[in-house]
Order: sequence, then structure tokens, then C-alpha cells
Amino acid sequence: MAAHRRPKQRPLSGPVARTAATLAIAGAATATTLEGPVHAEPRPTPAQVKAKVDRLYQEAEAATEKYNGTKEQAKAAQRQLGELRDEAARRTARLNSARNALGSLAAAQYRAGSMDSTVQLVLSSRPDDYLQRASLAERAGDRQAAAVGAVRRQLAEIAQLRAKAESRLATLKKRQADLAVQKKAIRSRLAAASELLDQLTAEQRAAYEADGAADVRSDRSAPRGSLRAPGSRAAQAVAFAHGALGSPYVWGATGPSAFDCSGLTQAAWRSAGVALPRTTYTQIDAGRRISRAELAPGDLIFFYPGVTHVGLYIGGGRMIHAPRPGTAVRIAPIDQMPFAGAVRVA
Repeated sequence: MAAHRRPKQRPLSGPVARTAATLAIAGAATATTLEGPVHAEPRPTPAQVKAKVDRLYQEAEAATEKYNGTKEQAKAAQRQLGELRDEAARRTARLNSARNALGSLAAAQYRAGSMDSTVQLVLSSRPDDYLQRASLAERAGDRQAAAVGAVRRQLAEIAQLRAKAESRLATLKKRQADLAVQKKAIRSRLAAASELLDQLTAEQRAAYEADGAADVRSDRSAPRGSLRAPGSRAAQAVAFAHGALGSPYVWGATGPSAFDCSGLTQAAWRSAGVALPRTTYTQIDAGRRISRAELAPGDLIFFYPGVTHVGLYIGGGRMIHAPRPGTAVRIAPIDQMPFAGAVRVA
């Protein structure tokens, strides 16, 4: 019986050999790469962190102003919805009264029965009295027809009120959904900024927080500049802003103990008896536009192309503003941000 022999393996040659060698080298290189040290991305410099954080805060403030505007719209929709529902309830009460009156009239006619008018005239012992009663009955019929028409009109009016209320309710729900989206955008950017700031040393972070800001304690008693008219509304607004120095920035806040940028300017002018709208992009239309050279204490000064930040000018090239989350209301030079416009309120 013949023995089984293993066939001899022939060495690879030609293109096949070159392909195998290439694969072997590539595999070895891959293995070396996987086994070798993994290099982390270089740590950003303080200047890079500052640039990224500044951008995130600007985006968060833009989202905050949209949030503020949407919140005002939601409040208006809520108020209108309540007014429509109240009016619908009042009209429904009047409708029920009209229905009750109409029902009483119909019941009285049913109890009296109905008889042909000619027969009633023939049977009447006093035809003159009958004719007088018939005339009254005809007028009563006219009143009944008018009552029916009034009920129909009230039903139509109530239906319109309810349709408007449904529309306001849909608007309110849309605004509430928008608020949730904007709030998420704000929190996302603030969280990203916080993570970047955590990469700085304590000294670097302190330097970033103090960048471009005057010392709050010394500024409380600093000269307030030459006001347009002492005792004027502008002076009162500036005085309020000085009193708010050191209050924390909280997005969406309008005082009395915390503010965002437009919340501070709104509160300052409210203390002077002037009602400003809520957001930066509406406040810029709340007065007469002025140039940078015309600035005087009490004027509103706006920054960035999207008009996403506002401060209250106090003279000497300085303003009081609520800068960003993690900071307090402070005095700062107006040159630290790109100028977008200014408004004289009163």
C-alpha cells in the first residue's frame, strides 16, 4: 500500500510574492502603530481658550436674547388666551340667560295652546278685545324672533372666540417649544465654555475673568461723569446701574438682584419711569439713534453685528453692563467689544 506524502509547497514568486510582501509590511506597520504610544492633542494656549470661550459666550448671549424675546411672546400669548377664555365665559353666561328667556316664552305659548285666529275671532264674545290681544301676540312673536336671532348671533360670536382661543393656544405651545430649544442652546454653549475654562490654571482663569473690567469696589464711588442734566431720567438710570454693580449675571434675569445685559438696561430705565422693551434687538429701536461721538451718560450702546449685547454709557468712554455668565455687573471700557450702534432714550 502506497504511503501518503504531503505535497511540497512551492515558494512564491513574481507578482504574487510582491503582493504578499507588501501585505506583510503593512500589517507589521499597523501592529507597530497600534502598540506604540497614542499622542493626545496639544493643550490649547490661554489665548486660544479665551478666543473660543469668548465666541461661545457671544453665541450664548445671542441665544439668550432670542429666548428673552420668545418668552415675552409666550407671555403675551398666555395673556391673550386668558382674555379670550374669560370673554367666551361671559358670553356663554349671557347666551344661557337668553336661552332661558326664550324657553320660558316657548313654554308659555305651549301651555296657552294654539288656535286658528278666525275661529278665535268668531267665538270671542268681545271681538274688539280679541283683536287687541292678537296685536299684542303678533308683537310678542316679533320679540321671539328677535330673541332667536340674538341667540344665533351669540352662538356665532362664541364660536369665533373659541377659534381665536385655539389659535392662541397653538401659538403658546409653539413659543414654549421654541423656548425649550433656545434654553438647550444656551446651556450647551455655557457648558462648553465651562469645560474650556477648566483647562486654565487658577491664575489664568482669574486673568480671563478680570479682562477689560474695572474693579467693582472702587468703581462704586468713582466719578460718574458729566450727566446730560443732573436729576434727569438719564441720571436716574445711571444711578440705578451704579447701584447694581456687583450683581451677578443670570441669563433671562431682569433684577432686582441679578441681570442679563438687556435686563439691566431695562431695569435701569424702568427706575427712571421709562418702559424699555425686553431685548437688545428691540431696545435699539426704542429711542433716537446717535453716533458714537454723540454719546452721553444714560445712552444705550450696542455691540456685535447681531446687536446681541447692550450696556449703559456713563461717560469717559466707559459703560456699566452685565457681561456674561460667571461675572457680575461691572464698569468696562466700551472699546472692548465691536460697536454696533447707540440710542438716546430720553
